[in-house]
Amino acid sequence: MEIEEALAFVRANHHGVMATTRADGGTQMSPVTPGVEGSQVIVSSRETAYKVAHVRARPYAAICVFTDAFYGSWVQLEGPVEVVSLPDAMESLVEYYRAISGEHPDWEDYRRAMVDDRRVMIRLTPERVGPNVQG
Repeated sequence: MEIEEALAFVRANHHGVMATTRADGGTQMSPVTPGVEGSQVIVSSRETAYKVAHVRARPYAAICVFTDAFYGSWVQLEGPVEVVSLPDAMESLVEYYRAISGEHPDWEDYRRAMVDDRRVMIRLTPERVGPNVQG
């Protein structure tokens, strides 16, 4: 599987699980709603979430994305991660919402909620994708 093929799958499917690494080396997993911006997989989170702390300490993650049906097609993307905090993340958060949910009925309210929730944008640059073999 090529990176662009995996990104196309993520553009069409928004159920996923992100795996990060804890300080003790263990794996931490979180359900996420992934999207795509440019050549990166993006996920909105809260500044205080464990996954944010983990990728700030060790900026690498994997995301498994699957269809609404759960069983069926899926992709895994792995790579380095960066966290973008507010205010720099605001326009990306708006585009993320649009790409996944369409137009918001009140963008001013949405922006206020992003500030109140202390939202961040997690950006994963895929270096490895798969599966390359099924079965």
